[in-house]
Amino acid sequence: MAQEVKENLVLALDTLRAHKMRSFLTILGVIIGVSVLMLVGALLKGFDQSVVDNITSVGGDSAYISRLNSGPTVTRPTKEQLQRKPLTIEDAEAIAQNPHVKAVTAWIGFWQVAHNVFYQTNEVDAVDFRGTFSNYPEVYANATMEQGRYFTETENEHREKVTVLGHDVAKALFANLPAVDKEVRVDGSTFRVIGVLERPKGNFGANDEDRRTLIPIDTFMEIYPAADEISIRMQGLPNMLDQAVDEARETLRRRRRVPYDQPDNFSIQTAEESVEQFHQIIGMVALAMVVLSSIGLLIGGVGVMNIMLVSVTERTREIGVRKAIGARRRDIVRQFLFEAVALTGTGGILALIITGGLIVPVIRWTTDMKPTIPLWAEIVGLAVSITVGLVFGVWPAARASRLDPVEALRYE
Repeated sequence: MAQEVKENLVLALDTLRAHKMRSFLTILGVIIGVSVLMLVGALLKGFDQSVVDNITSVGGDSAYISRLNSGPTVTRPTKEQLQRKPLTIEDAEAIAQNPHVKAVTAWIGFWQVAHNVFYQTNEVDAVDFRGTFSNYPEVYANATMEQGRYFTETENEHREKVTVLGHDVAKALFANLPAVDKEVRVDGSTFRVIGVLERPKGNFGANDEDRRTLIPIDTFMEIYPAADEISIRMQGLPNMLDQAVDEARETLRRRRRVPYDQPDNFSIQTAEESVEQFHQIIGMVALAMVVLSSIGLLIGGVGVMNIMLVSVTERTREIGVRKAIGARRRDIVRQFLFEAVALTGTGGILALIITGGLIVPVIRWTTDMKPTIPLWAEIVGLAVSITVGLVFGVWPAARASRLDPVEALRYE
């Protein structure tokens, strides 16, 4: 049996070498289909890792509390959500008193206008301008200081006009010069820079800049008295985030007077829940991409069937000779199936070489994403390419095996 397999494989490879261009054009659809499958697997894995890093960079043991529903699958807020009353600083302070809560911070923004930061003639537009509690770096894992320090509670109480800039904002304003003690202007107010934050890890790409411009929350509310959209991030004690979430929910329902038979009029979203929701999205995208890549494989399979039927016609006399000297029908079937599998299997290997050796490295060099072809994508890609050969090679192989040897030998 092993010898027969070896002989059939040698015959199949000899046929491929004899018709190089025809074989390549035949398996082009298979190469495209398998390449798309592997590339999608690589991109989804790289993008998934980037997003997971981004979501968890704020702290895996924390939860985000907002008036509106939040999360990767949330789209536009409903009318009911827009009518909810805002969260308050007192809500954050009440949550901080719960026994399983380690720390709570809050921030406020005024999103009705775009905020630009100026330093001399330099400008950064559309910055993420917000006021925060002084313990912001204690709760946000991605708030590590690169220069200077964060503002204190005393500076917050005295409504000091100090600011901490994100890495990319500071770089755009000051280039490589120290940012601390420089004065910047935002919406007509002057702030003294006291610190610069490191660029968070896990950013989605080169264009996802750190545009944070943070000031004390009391200072912000004095400048923008109409601002009332407060959000809260809560950090639970180690391995006790679920208990902290339950306590926060009970506290907010009581403070917001939510009837026991009514749903929450606020949202609590943990990093783990956000990751799970994003994985659901990734799964749907992967399914859609697999369906699209199947079209290329179908085209490739039809091409394989067509060229194998042509091969059967061209080699009719050869088949007659083989049958005349004792070849059985199953021997002929195996021979042509091996040729079909060798054809599409070669396409799968070429797809792996092209995707893994060329396309993925180019994406790594030109973007911040780090795609890698997962093992499952390599295995599935090669298995699918071989399966295409088996499925679409059955009919030509069966047709070849049914040829009458006498008629085949007479074929011109």
